[in-house]
Amino acid sequence: MSSPSTPPFARDRFTWLAYLMLAYFAYQQATLGPLMPFLRDELHLSYTVGGLHLSAFALGMVLAGMGGDALVRRWGRRRVFWGGGAGMAAGALLFVAGHHPALTIASALLMGVPGTLLMIMVQAALSDRHGARRAVALTESNIGASLASGLAPLLVGSLQRAGIGWRGALIVGVLGWGTLALRGRRAVTIPPHTPHPARSPATARAARLPAVFWAYWLVIFLGVSVEWCVIFWGADFLETSVGLRRVDASTLMSVFFAAMLLGRILGSRLSRGAPIGPLLLAAVLVAAAGFFPFWLATAAPLNIAGLFVAGLGIANLFPLTLSAASDIVAREQADAASSRITLAAGLAILITPQALGTLADQIAIKNAYAVAAVFLVVAVGAILAANRRARRSALSSA
Repeated sequence: MSSPSTPPFARDRFTWLAYLMLAYFAYQQATLGPLMPFLRDELHLSYTVGGLHLSAFALGMVLAGMGGDALVRRWGRRRVFWGGGAGMAAGALLFVAGHHPALTIASALLMGVPGTLLMIMVQAALSDRHGARRAVALTESNIGASLASGLAPLLVGSLQRAGIGWRGALIVGVLGWGTLALRGRRAVTIPPHTPHPARSPATARAARLPAVFWAYWLVIFLGVSVEWCVIFWGADFLETSVGLRRVDASTLMSVFFAAMLLGRILGSRLSRGAPIGPLLLAAVLVAAAGFFPFWLATAAPLNIAGLFVAGLGIANLFPLTLSAASDIVAREQADAASSRITLAAGLAILITPQALGTLADQIAIKNAYAVAAVFLVVAVGAILAANRRARRSALSSA
């Protein structure tokens, strides 16, 4: 909760640009799930090979998360910000041109590395620009990301029905980035990186990211794992386990993204006056309340209703945890914290959906979804532990 002296939240030109650039990243990333049934059918891919596309993208996230802050120190935020967006666009165009799994997997990796560098810059720069109001900025930015992600399954399904094909959805994202680059590259200033001051080894040790940060890091890993198990395999699950037609299953994934949009709007409003810890716990409980009907129900309307409720809760796991983790690090650690958080998200996307896909080849996708159920249960305990550490840390520093 902000103090009475905290300045009001105000959106400037960079804030709006950051929101739109994060939406571009989220849209391109989200297309990988809804297009997968069509790509698997076109190239005759197993679940395991199909999952390698998301794993490649996630490997790019891991690489960017490990070295993002070093690149910023060398090249500056402006170059990494615009270069990241351009690199993701180039990867998407190569994906469109690829008609062999080796090419599409390599293109997904190329999308992942620079795209994630862009995301790191958005998170860190928004945190610096808005300070004590970062929770509002980060949650609002993810509202735009949810809206863009929700457009992905709609466009994939609609363009496929229209005869244009699912590849058109990726081209739409590239055109969106080009418009932002033409209008914003010279007109908007990117908040600069705050360098580490010269310090002794003892000071450097003290400036390391605190233990409570790593507790929230685990929460991010678990939450993103569940989110991407639903995003990437949800359409396949609705087709093979619930019995929907392939094009309907891909299009109905927009229900999940619409719920995430609504959830983040509510989360943004609540985060203006309520403590982050209880909001985060409520979010994971809502996610669990929806996921289990989505997974276990035997009637399609109940599965879809559960998908919607799960989206409401999952929506705020990443932005609220990101805000909680950012609140406990120093200003000069913003780039390092954003990079490590992105590393957690990348590892989650790299490991968990691929593991679920490999299991689905062996035991069917419905049984494989038990992985996500276990992660949700563990996430509840992880959030309780992280919130407890954060309260102790706040009391000790008061």
